[in-house]
Amino acid sequence: MDQYLMIAFRTLLLYALIIFIFRLMGKREVGELSLLDLVVFIMIAEIAVLAIEETNISLFRSLLPIFLLVSIQMLLAYISLKSKRFRDLIDGRPTMIINNGKIDEREMRRHRYNFDDLLLQLRQQGYADISLVDYAILEPSGNLSVFSKDENSNRSPMAVPMIVDGTVMEDNLKMLNKSQKWLEEKLKNKGFINLESISFCSYNNGSFFIDLIDAKK
Repeated sequence: MDQYLMIAFRTLLLYALIIFIFRLMGKREVGELSLLDLVVFIMIAEIAVLAIEETNISLFRSLLPIFLLVSIQMLLAYISLKSKRFRDLIDGRPTMIINNGKIDEREMRRHRYNFDDLLLQLRQQGYADISLVDYAILEPSGNLSVFSKDENSNRSPMAVPMIVDGTVMEDNLKMLNKSQKWLEEKLKNKGFINLESISFCSYNNGSFFIDLIDAKK
């Protein structure tokens, strides 16, 4: 009887603890979990099961690996918040599958993404005709972001990030056939000399959106 009570106590304790841990790690949908989040969640679940079943092992010894994993995850999440290069390494980067109405088959092959996958995700977003799509971006989560063609406007439906966390997005510049020198001159004319002071900058047909890094951070 004591053993059953111990199992029930450990189950309730770990249930409450894991809910607290997941809230502590931030609100993210399951489909948007990063690789780090997914690995930590799986390992915590396995350790929790062992902690419930192995009543002969002290509870502190069972909880120690969980707290260690959470500490590591929070440390790496902080590094990821500060470093875009680290984010790209861990989470991956968005990939342009359709660019200005043209399908990039090379990028599709690189991500092992076939036409059946593309057409399925387009249909799920209400696009039965691929010719209506101007841009399609495969997100690190596996979701497909779709931007349709606007026949009544010459303006692109998508603002392209030029600077993120003070880092120039060279791939996006190449996509627009622009150079970093061009970007520097455009921003200099707007009074922004130091690109590293810019938190986020996007460009859409001659218009820039610019947000500066908060000096208090």
